[in-house]
Amino acid sequence: MSKIVFIVGPTAAGKTQAAFDIAKKTGAQIISCDSMLVYKEPRIITSKPPKYMLDEVRHHFVDIISVSESYDVYSYYTEALKLIADSYSKKVPVIICGGSGLYMKALLDGVFKGPSRNNELRASLESEARIKGNNVLHEKLKFVDPAAARKISPNDLKRIIRALEVYYTAGVPISEKQKEKEGIWGKFPVKIFGTGIERNRLYKRINERVNGMFNEGAVNEVNELIKLPLSVTAAKIIGISEIKGYLEGRCTYDEAKRLMAKNTRNFAKRQWTWFRRDKRIEWIDISDNAEDLENNILSILG
Repeated sequence: MSKIVFIVGPTAAGKTQAAFDIAKKTGAQIISCDSMLVYKEPRIITSKPPKYMLDEVRHHFVDIISVSESYDVYSYYTEALKLIADSYSKKVPVIICGGSGLYMKALLDGVFKGPSRNNELRASLESEARIKGNNVLHEKLKFVDPAAARKISPNDLKRIIRALEVYYTAGVPISEKQKEKEGIWGKFPVKIFGTGIERNRLYKRINERVNGMFNEGAVNEVNELIKLPLSVTAAKIIGISEIKGYLEGRCTYDEAKRLMAKNTRNFAKRQWTWFRRDKRIEWIDISDNAEDLENNILSILG
């Protein structure tokens, strides 16, 4: 019987509450699958689980580093893998909960440790693409790594550049490095549930959440955050750039709020697109309540 359950889906779809309620009933630990909850300082704009949840149920990968530090998917993958294996061996139920599709995929299918980011090389390749077009880089990739070129669209400049970066830096095709990947899918009994919700209802929840963030003090929180040397990844937290615009007089308070809500809705759309591609996910509509989701997971965790 499976003891490892994922609860994934778009932001504001009710994942956090569902995971907490189920964990309370089953004694499960929660492994966060949210790339922004790792940061200690932001609480409001990241919709961090409230203190009572963190106190009552063990949550992993919440509040582990400062916003001045960077955190990558490989670090998450290696650390979470150890936790999952340890919990499974001790027969402790695990709920992996969050909306970061890349983190989910890394855990399920693995991720290889590639060479570090080479900013100078990337800038050179980006410049070449601007001048000569993406196809020129794609042709280069065909020459050095035909297997990768077949999988990567000529329009996907980001992945083309990463594949070339791996080859030029490590001297090994990325298609070969990817064979080193090993995830938990097929290795452990895993079940993945998606929190389905009608889109207009989700957008209403997002708008209400953003309003609540502003009422709770999101502006003051961001005002303190931007005084810190934000890492590249932390700077991407939705709310920082939008509220910073208000603090610097580039937009009004209401405009900042509208922009944050809009960017959050757009983020939710991207999450939908990512998760819908993965046919391993069983979607359960929780528009009215999470009872069906809870019953399904309780029948698995026991």
